[in-house]
Amino acid sequence: MSILDSVLADLADESQQLDGWIEDLSDEQWRQDTPAAGWTIAHQIGHLAWTDDASLTAINDPDAFGQMMKAAVADPTGFVDTGADQWAALAPHELLRRWREGRGALADALAGVPDGQKISWFGPPMSAASMATARMMETWTHARDIAAALHIEPPRDHRARHIAYLGVRTRDFAYQMRGQDPPADQFRIELIGPDGEWWSWGPEDAAQRVTGNGYDFALLATRRLHRDDAEVHATGPDADDWLGIIQAFAGPPGNDPPRTSEQAETTS
Repeated sequence: MSILDSVLADLADESQQLDGWIEDLSDEQWRQDTPAAGWTIAHQIGHLAWTDDASLTAINDPDAFGQMMKAAVADPTGFVDTGADQWAALAPHELLRRWREGRGALADALAGVPDGQKISWFGPPMSAASMATARMMETWTHARDIAAALHIEPPRDHRARHIAYLGVRTRDFAYQMRGQDPPADQFRIELIGPDGEWWSWGPEDAAQRVTGNGYDFALLATRRLHRDDAEVHATGPDADDWLGIIQAFAGPPGNDPPRTSEQAETTS
């Protein structure tokens, strides 16, 4: 199985799991707030559907995507939220239908992208496998926000590896988003996945190292877990700094997630 096929298979499974959590929600529940400030469950699904649609446009109609790029440049801070707002305003059954159809169409389109071809995006152009991994990361992250709103405990499974991988790949980007120069030396990352599998990246003899729980690392990389609550450890000052700013997603980093103790105080 190719890397693209593997990511698409896990993306389909992650999407189907999320679909099962929301398919029977009432209209009122769709308007329920999630941990992402200002975003309801409808916003979370709306953003996924909007981004799938934008990705499909980038593959099938580069000229139309170029117009979307111009709109993003004209409104860099509000473009994403505007798209989520528009899709979230749909009736829940319609939003769910369009998300289902859109994610299926995108998977088919990505599977048909020729090897070596790059797809235009709001950041650097991406391969089909990279775009599928980005979709996996956003689906996984939004699913955790929705699960928190619905008091569901998501399963800890191997799919978190895609998110951890993206967190490692975007190391330098995290520094750049804060106007900092990334370290010159590469880091060694060694994590244990939920099924006991070892996940590792980077030179084995690197002085700067990150070790620990792979699922917690994925939550750190999507800024869904406070570092103090993560079973992830750094060796070396540069690696230690990185764990404080890590982000696997594009755009501003946002606020740090609250500590578990702070969440308990809020809900008590």
